[in-house]
Amino acid sequence: MINAMELRVLVLAGGLSYERDVSLRSGRRVLDALRSAGLTAELHDADVSLLPSLQADPPDAVVIALHGATGEDGSLRGVLDLCEVPYVGASSVAARTAWDKPSAKSRLREAGIPTPDWVALPHDRFSELGAVAVLDRIVSRLGLPLMVKPAQGGSGLGAAVVKEAADLPAAMVGCFAYDSTALVEQFVTGTNVAVSIIDLGTGPQALPIVEIVPRDGVYDYAARYTAGLTTWHVPARLDETVAAKVSSTALAAYQALGLRDLSRIDVIVGEDGEPLVLGCNVSPGMTETSLLPLAVQSAGVDLGAMLSALVERAVARKG
Repeated sequence: MINAMELRVLVLAGGLSYERDVSLRSGRRVLDALRSAGLTAELHDADVSLLPSLQADPPDAVVIALHGATGEDGSLRGVLDLCEVPYVGASSVAARTAWDKPSAKSRLREAGIPTPDWVALPHDRFSELGAVAVLDRIVSRLGLPLMVKPAQGGSGLGAAVVKEAADLPAAMVGCFAYDSTALVEQFVTGTNVAVSIIDLGTGPQALPIVEIVPRDGVYDYAARYTAGLTTWHVPARLDETVAAKVSSTALAAYQALGLRDLSRIDVIVGEDGEPLVLGCNVSPGMTETSLLPLAVQSAGVDLGAMLSALVERAVARKG
């Protein structure tokens, strides 16, 4: 029987992605929550000192509070696997698929889970085939408005809503500043919601749905992390039948992508009440304005107790 109070946990935060500052805020909150639950925990950056530290004094488990590629593309998780250090969250393989939006959307579509139609366009193809011709074809195929966002990335960085064809080139340029591949998908008008899913050992369960209402209509980086720019409603103001369908769709996405422990599934509920999955996050934010902690609080679950239970699961997986 594992006694969480005897475990030493390393919280990884920081890194070198565009989301470093947010990650540090998430990490500090996770650290405080674990300590409040009675665990011995410390914070560590994902830098050159990490591997020597893991080898010299391996922790019992790691909680990844890194955002962006470092925490979500599966590479760091693969290194932790090599070091035989258990960690909370998706495996390296599942994280790699979920991190790449086109790959995740393809997996969802194969599983029959609705997601907005899209095209993924690498910068090289964009240049080689001629920007004007490519963009004209995209508009002809997908229509307007469109959502342009990096194929790999989070926090709304590099994302833009395009309502007029003339604005598409600038949106592509802005997107390519953050990633070499742009994901262009149909923009669906509706209600933005997030479904956080946790599995404490009895199977994945959907927490109360969070409805996201950005003041300026776009849930970009500023809207996510600046107080006052977004209003959240927990539980979401959805019809009971629609809410049940949203939760079941999110759970289906979680399972189709092979996730575990905890994740956040982002969904748009169209004006017809039908949910479409936009993507998922295997290392959800834990800041004071992040969506998973809002859902946890609404469910009446203590954040520290939840994280402690997930740490125990991670250690048990190691056997």
